[in-house]
Amino acid sequence: MLLDSDVKEIKGIGDKTAASLKKLHIETVKDLIFYIPRDFTLFEEPVALSAELSGKTLSFGGYMKAGSFSTVKKGRLDYSHVTFIHNGKNVYLTFFNMPYLKKQLDPSVEYVIRGQLEVGKNGAFSMTQPKLYTLEQYSSIQGSLQPMYPLTKGLSNNIISKAVKQVIDKVDIPDDGLDDLKEGCISFAQALSNMHFPINYDAFILARERIVFHEFVSFILQMKTEANETRNISFDKPLIETADTVRLLEQLPYKLTNAQKKAWADIRNDLESGRCMNRMVQGDVGSGKTIIAFLALIMNAANGYQGVLMAPTEVLAKQHYEKLVQMKAEYKLNINPILLLGSMSAKDKKSVYTSISSSEVNIIIGTHAVFQNKVEYKHLTMVVTDEQHRFGVKQREAIVNKGEKVHLLVMSATPIPRSLAMIMYGDIDLSLINELPANRLPIKNCVVGKDFRKKSYEFIEKEVHDGHQAYVICPQVEEGLDDNLENVVDYAKKLSSEFPSDIITSYLHGKMSLEQKDSIMQDFKDKKIDVLVSTTVIEVGIDVPNATVIMIENAERFGLAQLHQLRGRVGRGDSQSYCIFLSTKNDKTTMERLNVLNSSNDGFKIADEDLKLRGPGDLFGVRQSGEFGFTIGDIYNDSKILRDAADCVNELFKPNNQSKLDAIIAALSNSNINSVDFRTI
Repeated sequence: MLLDSDVKEIKGIGDKTAASLKKLHIETVKDLIFYIPRDFTLFEEPVALSAELSGKTLSFGGYMKAGSFSTVKKGRLDYSHVTFIHNGKNVYLTFFNMPYLKKQLDPSVEYVIRGQLEVGKNGAFSMTQPKLYTLEQYSSIQGSLQPMYPLTKGLSNNIISKAVKQVIDKVDIPDDGLDDLKEGCISFAQALSNMHFPINYDAFILARERIVFHEFVSFILQMKTEANETRNISFDKPLIETADTVRLLEQLPYKLTNAQKKAWADIRNDLESGRCMNRMVQGDVGSGKTIIAFLALIMNAANGYQGVLMAPTEVLAKQHYEKLVQMKAEYKLNINPILLLGSMSAKDKKSVYTSISSSEVNIIIGTHAVFQNKVEYKHLTMVVTDEQHRFGVKQREAIVNKGEKVHLLVMSATPIPRSLAMIMYGDIDLSLINELPANRLPIKNCVVGKDFRKKSYEFIEKEVHDGHQAYVICPQVEEGLDDNLENVVDYAKKLSSEFPSDIITSYLHGKMSLEQKDSIMQDFKDKKIDVLVSTTVIEVGIDVPNATVIMIENAERFGLAQLHQLRGRVGRGDSQSYCIFLSTKNDKTTMERLNVLNSSNDGFKIADEDLKLRGPGDLFGVRQSGEFGFTIGDIYNDSKILRDAADCVNELFKPNNQSKLDAIIAALSNSNINSVDFRTI
């Protein structure tokens, strides 16, 4: 079997399973092998329950109490309740949509129950949606590390695990060329095998570090290579500052912050220098990056050239376009913007293509549609990407290649510690917007435990009835990855039954099609949806000033900087806004960490605190840098590996190492898990 063989060649995978795998972008054997588990479950020895174990995920033994199984229907959900006896004490279990368990459970059989223990104020033990095993089933997996894969409907961990076992040691996995760069490195193939099936915890750690090293070296290598190439490109006709941007700044109803002024001065100097700009503007959510991007595009247009602003969603693209059109009319700007979207009719697209190729328009705003083959630019000299980590490498290259020499401006709302930024962006010109406009109302925050959930619902209901809207964030899309985490699909159903019928609830997640996501976000913006349940895809959501509450479930599972970005979805209007961080763990360390968000609204300060507070054992769970395109690497938890990777890449770029550098670049191109370049940060 070959790496590019179809997954249907694997025993046990038929058309139905292959269709489910395709939803996870797994179509070949290589896709399957590179589908790294996102977590592992250690099936430890069952324990005796006690109040001190509250909030812990554990296993215990017990018998079902005869006649205790009951099911009630609430809205669209079936709630099943059953009592188990453990060491003479009752343990109350709750299951969603599993009434069939009544026929499967036998009071005479001892079971092992695994889940997150909850201890009530009266000392009562309970678990919600735990896993049940017979003693024989649990004995066969006790002490092992079982991979937990991101799943979708029609797939289980067992299906993926069985398929990987059949092929992992039977195909030739290309070497990535990095074995000799770091002392103690195992081979790339061995690391992949051990990531799926580690024989013990130490083997898993070694394999994980090797894969993270692979990801970081690939990232930094591509970043450095492309930055070096871009830095040496001259621009034949330097741009000059025109009256257009000066007049606009004089007429705006607000003054730029000092940080905005500095960023704009940096960009202006780049454009006037005679070399191609290669700059990233990094700023907090709501810090005013968009007006800086508009100023750059206006200056470019005033010099007779075309510029493109790419947004990750159609809703966001429309929002930028409408704002620019409004500004053109209000401030008499000498620009001709146009909107290009994939959802447009063929007739409308053709009209836009003609306007672009004839140079009738000079600012083009859109999504992926702006780099399609049919789009021909006459004088493209500037590309601005907004929340650009959502674009792939090939997509990013396609738009840059539409122009002969292109100024590149990247907008990032991801605050990361300065020490790590110097490693990741060291070869890119960086401007920081690290202050917020003075007129922004501070968001009121609270960090609470799961006992506060009902009050949170009541508060959201009140805000909606006062005419506002709300977000609820969940860590995962659907049941499967970790049954102790709230998931979007079931949560949205649960909320629908909790709220009165006049409150419209919907959900959003990254596995939806682009059209579905844009439609839902547009409905939310148009106030057709009151409460939107979403994964972190909403980080790059639209500007909805009417949304005043964001509630983040399982807040302990997110990085602090990511929580801060999610919080930035509200507080964008004139009304007071609120953020509820709900943690299912109420231990001292977790609550102290989350309370950092109560003490500061500065994303960069929060990012620094996040780096200090991370523990060496926090390898999964709290992930901050999935948005950088890394499969498992996290710049916070793995900051030491990041530094090692940077040192290795710097060594490779020394003059006497050119042949080694070329060999490693060639090897990585064949073996890379997830090719990333600096433009997709």
